[in-house]
Amino acid sequence: MPINIPKRLPIRKVLEEENIFVMDDERAIQQDIRPLNIVILNLMPEKQKTEAQLLRLLGNTPLQVNITFLRTVSYNPKNESPSHLNEFYSQFQTIKDRRFDGMIITGAPIEHFEFEEVGYWEEITEIMDWAHDNVTSIMHICWGAQAALYHHFGIEKYPLKKKCSGIFSHTIIDTPGIELLRGFDDEFIAPHSRNTNISIEQVNATDDLILLASSPEAGPFLLMTKDGKHVFATGHLEYETTTLAEEYKRDIKKGVPVPIPAYYFPNNDPEKEPINRWRSHAHLLFSNWLNYYVYQQTPYDWN
Repeated sequence: MPINIPKRLPIRKVLEEENIFVMDDERAIQQDIRPLNIVILNLMPEKQKTEAQLLRLLGNTPLQVNITFLRTVSYNPKNESPSHLNEFYSQFQTIKDRRFDGMIITGAPIEHFEFEEVGYWEEITEIMDWAHDNVTSIMHICWGAQAALYHHFGIEKYPLKKKCSGIFSHTIIDTPGIELLRGFDDEFIAPHSRNTNISIEQVNATDDLILLASSPEAGPFLLMTKDGKHVFATGHLEYETTTLAEEYKRDIKKGVPVPIPAYYFPNNDPEKEPINRWRSHAHLLFSNWLNYYVYQQTPYDWN
């Protein structure tokens, strides 16, 4: 089934060319089904790239999904045109009286700040508190995951000596009956791109959290609350094949001393094209979340 996105959203043409099933309101209202309403708080600087990454995954399920993009008011992104934001993004005040079946809170390249130093921290925490009461299940990605773990559970992030960047191997923790992991291999790989990490000891000491997958090099990766309300991914399964390469070359051009992404370029050569080896698990994660923690749990009528 399709994702319902605006006709004029620029990424729509790309998705259609990739055979992703998309539709608009005119066609959606002709289908006599109850669609899922998903709100995406997009904190990434290159918003259209993140839109494409997430919509590819949300559009590959048997469910009809209505998408609402959300932006911060207390910070104006420098890498996106105001016209794009004004046309396709809502502000929290305009949606806070609605209920949503699912929510995604993305990462943001602001790990070098303490959480309370982030210019929109008060706005983010207000949205996270609202989501806890008005959204069936929330998926938090990278910095979004660290921010939510800190806000809801007091789990601190700590700086790394060098950036965690690359494609790392993860092992599934023995957690029988967890639908989020259905179809996952015992070991799988996933991209990471961050300068901070969280303590596995703090995670294991938090009663309401379940650690689902971890990496000896990248640390805790997939976590969730026992009730399925919150899902946390400290890495980026949604990343496209070339995303890490683009980030690496951007940082090198700026003179930022970053390591070559580990286990990513063939023969560790940045001039060679990387190969995507995590796409199937990305689709599994998002389809399992949408099915078992959103669709199966959300009320048919919120009222």
